[in-house]
Amino acid sequence: MTERNQQSLSSLDDLLYLMQRLRDPITGCPWDVKQTFKTIVPYTLEEVYEVVDTIEREDYPHLREELGDLLFQVVFYSELADEQTLFNFNDVVSTVVKKLVARHPHVFPEGTLGSMRQPGQLPEEAGIKKTWESIKKSERAEKGHYSVLSDIPASLPALTRAQKLQKRAANVGFDWPSIDGVLNKLAEETNELNEAINQDDQGGIEEELGDLMFTVVNMCRHFGLDAEMVLRKSSRKFEYRFQYIEKQVKAKDLVLSEMSLDELDRLWDEAKQR
Repeated sequence: MTERNQQSLSSLDDLLYLMQRLRDPITGCPWDVKQTFKTIVPYTLEEVYEVVDTIEREDYPHLREELGDLLFQVVFYSELADEQTLFNFNDVVSTVVKKLVARHPHVFPEGTLGSMRQPGQLPEEAGIKKTWESIKKSERAEKGHYSVLSDIPASLPALTRAQKLQKRAANVGFDWPSIDGVLNKLAEETNELNEAINQDDQGGIEEELGDLMFTVVNMCRHFGLDAEMVLRKSSRKFEYRFQYIEKQVKAKDLVLSEMSLDELDRLWDEAKQR
């Protein structure tokens, strides 16, 4: 193998070559050599969330590194597949390019990467969305998936999956025409939860809590918000406020668990004001 220029390791070929070296059964890394498709899945999920975290914190200098880690995951899977003669990295690229060209006829009118529409021919957003959904429906049919809810991964985070299920159903008209319907449903589910609590029905409480959460996700969708991101922001807000309380307690040389609820509420209000 030819010597790689250490000063210009910036091409995709360099990354693919590095992956091959890591997986070499004789001279590679023992940890990388023993990995399989399934064993690296947890690392892939971790890298995805690290990308999301850097974006939410607007840590863009660090985002470059995290995107590289995520790209490496794709290269890793592709190398595993290549070793088993399933497909290779070029096949991955080819597949996604062909799919995106086919899904964007308003950009590639002749169905080729080089084709281009004339200026002023851009259809309205509603028309683009309708075409997009029609194309995806055809793709699902080609894969033998005839339900509009097919191919939504069960492994998705619960909030994300709930919102995708709702969106798919809404695309075929199964939806409330306005937010009023969602608000009424929210009140209905809250009442049903109260009934289950009053009856001390543990199974009913679990079910009604799930229905209530599902309705809240629907409300996010109606407002054009991503439920997963909405909850992540609230969790981060709680984290910052609680850490403020911890700092104040530590500065006063007190013990958090020994403080009264009134004292903690006062510090919480301070954190909200800040």
